[in-house]
Amino acid sequence: MALPAMVVDAKSIKGRGTAWAIQHRFSREQHAAFDDGWGTLDQRAAREVVPVHTEIIEQQVKTILTGNDSPDISFDLSINPYRGCEHGCIYCFARPTHSYFNLSPGLDFETKIFAKVNAAQRLREALESPSYEPLLLNIGSATDAYQPAERQLRITRSVIEVLSEFKHPFSVITKSSGIERDIDLIAPMAADNMAAAYVSLTTLDGDLARILEPRAAMPQRRLKTIERLARAGIPVGVSASPMIPFINEPELERILEAAAQAGATRAFSIVVRLPWEVNPLFQQWLEAHFPDRARRVMARIRDMRGGKDYDAQFGRRMTGEGVWAELVRQRFHKAASRLGLLNERTPMDLSRFVRRPRLRAKRGGQPELWMPLQQSLF
Repeated sequence: MALPAMVVDAKSIKGRGTAWAIQHRFSREQHAAFDDGWGTLDQRAAREVVPVHTEIIEQQVKTILTGNDSPDISFDLSINPYRGCEHGCIYCFARPTHSYFNLSPGLDFETKIFAKVNAAQRLREALESPSYEPLLLNIGSATDAYQPAERQLRITRSVIEVLSEFKHPFSVITKSSGIERDIDLIAPMAADNMAAAYVSLTTLDGDLARILEPRAAMPQRRLKTIERLARAGIPVGVSASPMIPFINEPELERILEAAAQAGATRAFSIVVRLPWEVNPLFQQWLEAHFPDRARRVMARIRDMRGGKDYDAQFGRRMTGEGVWAELVRQRFHKAASRLGLLNERTPMDLSRFVRRPRLRAKRGGQPELWMPLQQSLF
């Protein structure tokens, strides 16, 4: 994929994963800085960069449930209350989705957040449908459902309230301590085998976390979250993902040990994925923060991707292939086995789902009870 050369230093915007407003793959125009002979590039380099504020864009969506037919993902439906993520994780595979809105998968992805403000309403409508059958559902599979905007908007909480009302099982994955706010909703569901939580723990090194995922909770805070969720009776798993060779991969066993000590009972791990614009963003980040090993990291990534930067094929995109990928798999399974961390999904009880009648407005303005025909006959 041909993209313009990077000019801005990735370290120039504090608290952001990247300073690069990289053009997306659908853009018809490309722009590049050049020296006009008047010292323009020198002035640009010396100029103080003003912090970029986060913009929350309220979005009314038509649907909130997304079906999954990928054979290497263990859930059937997903809910993502937000598009874009302020956490700024440089490796986030969801970054390219901003391209569909003519926005940059780089800086825009972190600073222009779409909030699906009618998510709970759309979920209720879906669950009230006579044809709906409960399936395995995950919250936050693409972008974090507990990113900073959730503190005020409470969209994720409203979604969980609907799921609780219908007794619909769900799991949620996050790298935020904000999930602790909703323990009062999640714990009762977990007691009936209808809820589980997964916490993403990429590193135990605070300095690395600060540049890898700058606005997410610090590693020790996430461990405390695992502890509090487990103490509340909620099954907790840890996602030691993504594993990046020579960056956080040496910590794999220590991450699993820390999570197990905090109360995690399940674990999984995925190797780093570099789809579309994530690839140049990640490589630029490597050169900016780890110039001493950037080439070695990419060489190892290509080793497990058949010589390419990324292989999107099912069965290989999550795990990779080759000697290094197999070694990481063996290390993971050996450590998980030793620590008693299960590798399968938390079982969910789908039989408790409650079908609720839908209220439909009458001509006179008063609501009337509406049920599927087969229910109204009994």
